[in-house]
Amino acid sequence: MILGWLPKAAFGIVHEVTRHLLHRPVVGISVVARTRDGRTLLIRRSDTGTWGLPGGTLEWGETLRVALERELEEEAGVVAPVFVRVLGVWSDPSRDLRFHAVTVGVECRVGPPVKAPQNPLEIREARLFMDAELPNELAFGAEDILAVARTVNGAAVLE
Repeated sequence: MILGWLPKAAFGIVHEVTRHLLHRPVVGISVVARTRDGRTLLIRRSDTGTWGLPGGTLEWGETLRVALERELEEEAGVVAPVFVRVLGVWSDPSRDLRFHAVTVGVECRVGPPVKAPQNPLEIREARLFMDAELPNELAFGAEDILAVARTVNGAAVLE
């Protein structure tokens, strides 16, 4: 890595400043994580108190697959997810009021959480929901991503 000499915190600040200066969309991943018995993993956000899909933005130099595993472990305490399929790509600038995000939605198979979320300032809790228990609204309008995952052989979405 070219800027490997920077401390991680400083590198994070440089990354955020650069992102805002360049006025480019941020790439992220949103995960519909389901157990073998059909339960769906959701996280409760600390900022809004709403339930949502685990996921987040890619870190500099990171692949989507690495981000998938990192975000599930950090936000939901889930390890060793098994990738199933790409659900689509969502890029409407109004999806996230914080910034313009390009979100790659994926589905994966997971076991139950084995530890608590790592950042309680971001995530309050992680929980598995049966289909009948799923909230009607999800954080950042992710209901459409979940809907695609719930179709057996649905076509991928490009927004």
